[in-house]
Amino acid sequence: AWFFPLYPWITRIVALLARDYVASSVIVSCVACGVAAILFRRLIELDFSRAVAVRGVWFFLIFPTAYFLHIGYTESLFLSFVIGCFLAARTDHWWLAGLLGGFSAMTRSTGLILIPALAIEAAHQMFREKRWRWSWLWIGFVPFGFAVYLLVNWSVSGNPFAFLQVRKEMFHMYFTWPWVGIGMDTHTIFHALPTEAQTWTYEVFFAAIGLIGAIVSWWKLRPSYAVWISGIWLLSTSANYVTSMPRYLLTMFPLFILFAIAARNRFWNGMITVWSLFLLALFSTLFTMGNWAF
Repeated sequence: AWFFPLYPWITRIVALLARDYVASSVIVSCVACGVAAILFRRLIELDFSRAVAVRGVWFFLIFPTAYFLHIGYTESLFLSFVIGCFLAARTDHWWLAGLLGGFSAMTRSTGLILIPALAIEAAHQMFREKRWRWSWLWIGFVPFGFAVYLLVNWSVSGNPFAFLQVRKEMFHMYFTWPWVGIGMDTHTIFHALPTEAQTWTYEVFFAAIGLIGAIVSWWKLRPSYAVWISGIWLLSTSANYVTSMPRYLLTMFPLFILFAIAARNRFWNGMITVWSLFLLALFSTLFTMGNWAF
């Protein structure tokens, strides 16, 4: 009941040929990563120069937790659907945006944030064009992806909202205000063992990066992008403790556009690149050694 169904289903289909579920999951993630990178470049080029687009993809692929893009996690598949959804909406293919949005919501819960993000994009286009489009109603297809997840929960446990109970029992997590979880992480930093304190320090640090990115996006990027990154941040931090923030930031793709804009300055280009590559090497090494790395 805890896992969203689309990534396992696609992996199972690929496994019919690969004959191995682990290998199939890697194939799905790597192919989806390539698709996400190509779509991301095209999306950035709608608003910025080719140089900014290339830098945006570069910072996306070297982000400190980018190793999750190549292994059996949902990040790559989710981002390929989400970025494709935004690109379809920006190029007036709203039927495709709704379809990809539904697939996103069938892959991760944060896919539901596409509903307000796409609504803001439609409002933005309506304000500029001064006309209504019936094709915007395709936004209503997004919740159907999440409805499939609720049906899976109902089929497994008899309760469509069983995932909330699983979340509480397995991880002792429940929804609350963001400052509660961040405050708990901060408190843990000063009362945990050094190795554990280091992990929680990264959690708070990346939560701060996400918050700054969300704030800046409201005057540097399109409103729909700002809604997306703000929604991801709020949903990721609205718990009694904050965990996996370095990985969750990977799905905040507008953050990499902000990095690319800042990297017009050679100093910041070098700083962001060195910072990303150093932490990518550190985190991926810890992960391959079997340690917790978000």
